Amino acid sequence: MHRVRAKLDWFKTVILPQEAALRGRLRRILPSTHELDDMVAEVMARAYATENWENVTTGRAYLFTIARNLVIDTARRNKVVSFETIADLELLQGDNNVEAQLHAREALRQVEAIVESLPTQCRRVFILRRIHERSMLEIAAEMSLSVSTVEKHLAKAIAIVMRAWAEREETDFERASVGARIKQQGRDRGGSRAPAGQA
Repeated sequence: MHRVRAKLDWFKTVILPQEAALRGRLRRILPSTHELDDMVAEVMARAYATENWENVTTGRAYLFTIARNLVIDTARRNKVVSFETIADLELLQGDNNVEAQLHAREALRQVEAIVESLPTQCRRVFILRRIHERSMLEIAAEMSLSVSTVEKHLAKAIAIVMRAWAEREETDFERASVGARIKQQGRDRGGSRAPAGQA
């Protein structure tokens, strides 16, 4: 019972105050109010369901990370991904400062590098479909392939791009978590507020 109460207190103090910021950021990415409401509700539900909630001290960064993963999952399910989608994900950084903007540009360069590394036909299909928005029939005709072959190339390209992006996300999250722990340790050792119980 005590743990349930502690988790509720954590959710009210760490997570809930960041809901408006999350909604504002997602509004710039999602096309409809309905999708926005669904996404915000899902992010908040996943945040509350986390098992290691005691380790989450930065609510905004945590919510934005969940939201980015959801956007990636949605893109993967719908087989929709483009440079614009990837760039939009960078809006889910914690702050819109110069560092974040530089980070977004670096991310876009990384995505372009991933696309450049795709097998030749996968890369061509991916660019024609996701960048030039050609239909599957148009791509098949242009490349003298069957539609099913085009679909296979596109699926393979998307899988490679999203896998590489997920690995980058994981690395970024781990780096952010380490940074947060270091900052917290610094505050614990030399912060203005001494830990409870110390004289």
